[in-house]
Amino acid sequence: MRTEPNIPDADGIYEAIIAANEGLSDAQSEAFLLRFALLLANQIGDQQVLLEAIKTAREMVGGNTAV
Repeated sequence: MRTEPNIPDADGIYEAIIAANEGLSDAQSEAFLLRFALLLANQIGDQQVLLEAIKTAREMVGGNTAV
């Protein structure tokens, strides 16, 4: 699983995600981020890659998951 930036403008993407969350309630922000993740997952389309990404993301925020 790649964890180093692999897009031309990682900072720009981060800023765009932050900007998309501006003015949203906590619930709206959570819904946006989940929908965004599902759209990306659909683009990736490989379940094994997605399960590994879920596992890695969970570990990066301080916990294990039984995926």
